[in-house]
Amino acid sequence: MPYPNHDVLIRGGTLVDGTGGPPRRADVAVRQGRVVAVAEADARGSGALPGGDGRVASGGRAAPGDQGGPDGRAVLVIDADGLVVAPGFVDLHSHADFTVLDAPEAEACLRQGVTTLVTGNCGMSPFPAHGPASQGSPLGTGRDACLPGMDAFAAAVDAARPAVNIAPLVGHGALRAAVLGQDRRAAGRDELARMLRLLAEAAEQGAFGLSSGLIYAPGRFAATGELVALAAEAARRGLLYATHLRDEGDHLIEAVEEALSVAARSGARLQISHLKAMGPANHGRVASALGLLDAARAAGVDVACDVYPYAASSTTLTSRLPAWALDGGVPALLDRLADAAVRRRVLDGLRPAVGRTFLPEGVVIASLPPGPYAGRVGDSIAAIAADLGVEPAAAVLEVLAAHRGQVMIVNHAMAERDVDAVLAHPSTAVASDGWVLRAPGDGHPHPRSFGTFARVLGRHVRERRVLGLPEAVRKMSGLPAARLGLTGRGTVAPGQVADLCVFDQDAVTDLATYADPWRYADGVRHVLVSGEPVLLDGEPTGRRPGRVLRRPA
Repeated sequence: MPYPNHDVLIRGGTLVDGTGGPPRRADVAVRQGRVVAVAEADARGSGALPGGDGRVASGGRAAPGDQGGPDGRAVLVIDADGLVVAPGFVDLHSHADFTVLDAPEAEACLRQGVTTLVTGNCGMSPFPAHGPASQGSPLGTGRDACLPGMDAFAAAVDAARPAVNIAPLVGHGALRAAVLGQDRRAAGRDELARMLRLLAEAAEQGAFGLSSGLIYAPGRFAATGELVALAAEAARRGLLYATHLRDEGDHLIEAVEEALSVAARSGARLQISHLKAMGPANHGRVASALGLLDAARAAGVDVACDVYPYAASSTTLTSRLPAWALDGGVPALLDRLADAAVRRRVLDGLRPAVGRTFLPEGVVIASLPPGPYAGRVGDSIAAIAADLGVEPAAAVLEVLAAHRGQVMIVNHAMAERDVDAVLAHPSTAVASDGWVLRAPGDGHPHPRSFGTFARVLGRHVRERRVLGLPEAVRKMSGLPAARLGLTGRGTVAPGQVADLCVFDQDAVTDLATYADPWRYADGVRHVLVSGEPVLLDGEPTGRRPGRVLRRPA
C-alpha cells in the first residue's frame, strides 16, 4: 500500500492513540505537521512504512535533520522500539497565561509530554483588562500581563514563540474586574450586559471557554444568577464552562449542586476543575460529588471534571479569608489589616476554618514578595506561628500584611484515596493546575507543575495500577481535547495534527517533590509539536513551533 511522503517517521513503537483503545505496534508517519499514515509494524519493529533513509540512531534515539524528505524518505527517523507513542498531552487546567511570556520554552511541559496548555482557568485570565481595577496576575507570580482582549494576548504570546500551544479560556473574574472592579456587590443590569459583551468578544476572537473561580475575589462576589447568565452566553456560542467550585471543604456538596444548577439552567457544558475534598472531616465526600455528576449526566447535563494526582493544593493565602475582607481588593484588605478592630474581625472570620479545611501544619509558604518573612518560604504557618508566639490565624494575617497580600501557599489537606477515586472515574481528565514552566526559579512551588503527567504514568499506572495505560493516556489527551472542543488534536490518526510524545513506560517518573520541587520529570524521550521535534532524546531542541490556538467561529 503506498503512503504519502513523510518528513518524520516514528518506527516500531507501541501506539496508545488517545481513544482508550488497546495498544498496538505501529509506525507513525508525519508530513507537513500532520499525521499522514499509521500502519502496523511487524514483531521485530522493522516498520511497515517506506522511508527510513534519513538520520537515525538506534535504541530509541533519534537525530534531527532538516524537515521535508523527498521521495517518501524521512529526514528524521525515531526508533521507538520498546517505547510508547502517544498524542501530545493536553493540560486542561493551567495558569501558564501569566508565565508563558517569560518562559516560552516551557521545558517543564515538554519533559512531561505536554504539547497544549489550556489557560484562563479559575476565573483568572490576563484579558480583558480595562482600567486599573482589572485583575492583573492573581497568582502573584509571572508577568502582570493585563491586555484588552484575546487578540492582544494571542499577539503577545505568538511573538514570544512558545514551544507549546496555548488554548485560552476567558476568566469570569477578569470580566467582573473589568466592569465592576473588586467590589463585593451584585452586578447591575447594564454591568451584566457589559460582561456579556466582553465574553462575546472573547468568543469571537477564538476563546475556547469561560471559567469561574468562586473562592477568589472578585468571582466569589457573584451570585448564582450572574453565573447562569454568563454560562448561557457561553453555551450559545459553543464554549466550555469550567469552574473552580465555591467551596471544596465543608460545603463541597452544595458547591457541586450550584455548579450543576448553573449548567442545567444555562445549557452549558460544565467542567468542574480539580475536584477535591479539603480537610479530614470532608475526606470521602468526593464519592458523593462524583455521584451527583453521574446523576446529572444521566439527566442530560454535559458535565465532567479534572484532577491533579497530588494530595495537596496550591493557591493564594487570601483565598482562605472571609469574603467581606476582600471587598475592594487587596489594597482594601491591607487597610483593614492595619486597623486593629477590623483586623480582629478578620481573625474571627478565619478561625473557624483552622483545624478543619485550613491545617496550619500543612499550609506551607510557596512564594511571596520581598519582606520580613522572605526567609520562611518552605515553612508552614504552624512553624511561623510558633516562632511568633501567636495562634495560626494571627500568623496568617501577619504574613499577609507584611507582604502586601501577595502570598502563595501549598496546602496539604486532601486524602490520597480521594485523589485515586476522582482519577479513576471515567469522566475525569488529568490536569496540572500549574504555572511554573521552567527550572530553576524562586520560591517553593507545588511539584505538580513539573510532574503531573509523568506521575500519573509512573505512580498511578505502573506502580499502583490505579489506571491502565490506555485509559491514562485518554485522560491526558483525547478526553481533554474533546471536552475543550479542540479538533484535530488529542488522538493519533491520519489527518490529525502531529502533536506527539514518545516515552518509556518502564522509566517515566516524576522527580519533583514537595521538599525538592525544582526537578524535571524523566522518561519522556521525544516530543513533536505540529510535526516539529521540540524534545529529542530527552533534551529540548530549541525549536518553538507552538502558538495560540483559536476555537473556530
